[in-house]
Amino acid sequence: MENDKFIVGLDIGTTKICAVVGRKNEFGKLEVLGMGKAVSDGVIRGIVTNIDKTVNAIQKAVADASDMAEVDIGNVIVGIAGQHIKSTIHHGSIIRANYDEEITVEDVHRLSSDMENIVVPPGNSIIHVMPQDYTVDYEPGIKDPVGMSGSRLEADFHIITAQTTAINNINRCVRRADLYSKELILEPLASSLAVLSDLDKEAGVCLVDIGGGTTDIAIFHDGIIRHTAVIPLGGNIITTDIKEGCMVLHNQAELLKTKFGRAIPEEANPNEIVSIPGLRNRPPKEISIKNLASIIQARMEEIIEYVQSELVASGYYKKLAGGIVLTGGGSQLQGVAQLFEYLTGLDTRIGYPNEHLGKCKVEEIKSPMYATSVGLVLAGFKSFDDREDYYKQKQGEDKRLNQSGSKKGKPSTPSGSNILLTIKNKLKDIIISDIPDNSY
Repeated sequence: MENDKFIVGLDIGTTKICAVVGRKNEFGKLEVLGMGKAVSDGVIRGIVTNIDKTVNAIQKAVADASDMAEVDIGNVIVGIAGQHIKSTIHHGSIIRANYDEEITVEDVHRLSSDMENIVVPPGNSIIHVMPQDYTVDYEPGIKDPVGMSGSRLEADFHIITAQTTAINNINRCVRRADLYSKELILEPLASSLAVLSDLDKEAGVCLVDIGGGTTDIAIFHDGIIRHTAVIPLGGNIITTDIKEGCMVLHNQAELLKTKFGRAIPEEANPNEIVSIPGLRNRPPKEISIKNLASIIQARMEEIIEYVQSELVASGYYKKLAGGIVLTGGGSQLQGVAQLFEYLTGLDTRIGYPNEHLGKCKVEEIKSPMYATSVGLVLAGFKSFDDREDYYKQKQGEDKRLNQSGSKKGKPSTPSGSNILLTIKNKLKDIIISDIPDNSY
């Protein structure tokens, strides 16, 4: 891939809307060329509730990112989250006519395409179809069936659905901001690309992305996504608790949380006091850091209980050698990793989106709160690479088939080139070099 091609990730979050422009350097690392962010007033718990405010925030974030990167932005990779996100496991199968011939990438693609037509609850749409283990002629546990022989190809698929109206509202906001959404990515999947390594996913790991309005969960094992969930609690609910518990203004509560907040009260000095300016003609309000920590701990324990419940429901609670990886803005609270370890019994660390980053114009991007934004850019490159690999594999298969036909004394059939032409037509709108404004 040429290093002058870039991808733009757009994270439409509850507290902020962030646009990140990135490109791959010669070493395969992601260089962040520009970043823009704006306060998100039109989104609640991942759901767009005010179109105009969301559009204005998107325009500001994209304009700032465009100015910093000195590029024109027309296409974006958009993240989606919210309590409406559901994940299920479905089983699919196809019967191949020529069982003695090799299973091709086209067979695997046909099986995945069939799963996109399954019946989902009314008002929902499929956003991701992710294959897990394959089965060939009742032989299970196959990760890549291409090249094998068999008549029956089966697989378990991780199907992720989202509310159709939520998808439409996001797309409407993007269009009204004069942008085009090239792809919609579930936010915990994007975050996992930014903070998890292949070894983490192979060993078994639970990613917990604590955002402003939601906490997103993604569980991996043997390198495969096994379970996803979205919890309707995040950093904003902690701010609200502080506001009500300490009787302060919302912006004061947010500052208390970010500057003095901690998740374990026992580690706080009982004599440490913070003075908050009072309202007009009223004395300052004194807040105990230990009491502040108690408020934070109570709500954080509730979030951890939800995470624990999802871990148990997934069936992988005792199989996660990699433990838990925390990311998102909420993971920056002091002591939150220790609290997770104590309550879940699993090793816990903070995940930073710097493993795949190269030289960046903005050092701030290496903070956990931008893991989703960075992950969306990485997801865009991965999606392009996967489609390019599919095209190359298909091209190689057609070449082998033509050569095999010639050796047997049969005339070469044009079917291979016809299939190739069809694939080119399907891919032309997503191949980066075909995009006029040089962005994905």
